[in-house]
Amino acid sequence: MRILSFTAGAANMYCGSCLRDNALARELLARGHDVTLQPVYTPTVTDEENVSRRRVLFGGVSVYLQQHVGLFRRTPWLLDRLWDSTAFLKFVSRRSIAVDPGRLGALTLSTLLGEHGFQRKEIEKILHWLRREAPYDVINLPNALLISLAEPIRRATGRPVVVTLQGEDLFLDGLPPADRRRALSLIREQVGHVDRFIAVSDYYREYMADYLSIPPERIDVAPLGVNVRDLEPTGRTRMPSDTFTVGYFARVAPEKSLHVLAEAYRILRRERGVSAARLEVAGYLAPEHRSYLASVELRMREWGLAAEFRYHGAPDRPGKVAFLGSIDAFCVPSTYREPKGLYLLEAMARGVPVVAPRHGAFPEMLARTSGGLLVPPDDPAAFADGLAAIHDHPGQAREMGLSGAAGVQQHYSVARMADRVLEIYAGVAASDSAMQAARDDVARRR
Repeated sequence: MRILSFTAGAANMYCGSCLRDNALARELLARGHDVTLQPVYTPTVTDEENVSRRRVLFGGVSVYLQQHVGLFRRTPWLLDRLWDSTAFLKFVSRRSIAVDPGRLGALTLSTLLGEHGFQRKEIEKILHWLRREAPYDVINLPNALLISLAEPIRRATGRPVVVTLQGEDLFLDGLPPADRRRALSLIREQVGHVDRFIAVSDYYREYMADYLSIPPERIDVAPLGVNVRDLEPTGRTRMPSDTFTVGYFARVAPEKSLHVLAEAYRILRRERGVSAARLEVAGYLAPEHRSYLASVELRMREWGLAAEFRYHGAPDRPGKVAFLGSIDAFCVPSTYREPKGLYLLEAMARGVPVVAPRHGAFPEMLARTSGGLLVPPDDPAAFADGLAAIHDHPGQAREMGLSGAAGVQQHYSVARMADRVLEIYAGVAASDSAMQAARDDVARRR
């Protein structure tokens, strides 16, 4: 198949959606499909070979300038290339500008207005490029925040448009209330322009059908997949005298709830009889969340546990593999109802037993893998109990880790994800061809 997949860059952050989109494109390319992975906003950052195009469309700087300065809505395209260049966008991304949805309401609404918004010129650039490309079988948008591209792309190319649903509710819920209501209304008005939606979990299919008023029968599920090539299970059994190492690998942000894990660790150490332990933390830290990490570190000092806590920054792929191989239990007690949970799959693929909140996509993941324990969300004592169970039963923990690794291989590999996405794409393309044939037949009869 010939596939165009847009992917939304997230500045200098390792983004779960970018990692998913890139892994899928790599797998499809390896199978011989003609795939174009096209970044929007900024270049993407991945921890594996990046197969996206170098040129960025719908560039983040242009989008911002056109929102706030009327002059830039009329500048020549040739001039726009200065700030749309990959080099300039990477330079801006390195400045680590905070992205706060609370301050991006007007820009979000303008983007959702599509050709009627301030970013009309950016849409025209995309359409100009597409008209010069050989036809694609399917065109995939990375999230519902870009749904305003669906109708003009469909009109310009005559090809079916698919939208992946993979976590945009977190951003939308962070908008000011009035902007959130308007944004949801604009998305719902444009659902009919999309040929098919793909949710990354069963949970998210059900949730987004209600959240965005999408008929459930128009949403397919293609479960998340991870590359397990270098994420082999360690298969080790922790000895009773070993230091018990708890690991956290995710964005360091309030919705991921490192503060809940810190409290659970305090209970584990002070009230559950675990005498030797460490809490190791890694993941992207945005500028606006530095004070959040500092508050967690302060609490650890107040509890006399600072020497047992370490933040490792945002490791690259080898660093992540090594980090996951060094821990005895994995826990990200996310308050947010995760639709993806890539980090949980990677930890299980490495053979690490996990403790996860009983909400979002986690229950279906653990039902398929048996790689960990589910506990009530937002309950530090419950997380402490789950970690204590792994600590107290190392043999069972080892078996749980091996089961999780096997479950990820069977249900959540990149190959399995690609199989399902191709099945959906083929169905969309066939349906579109049948509809076009019917239209041509009607035209001939006239």
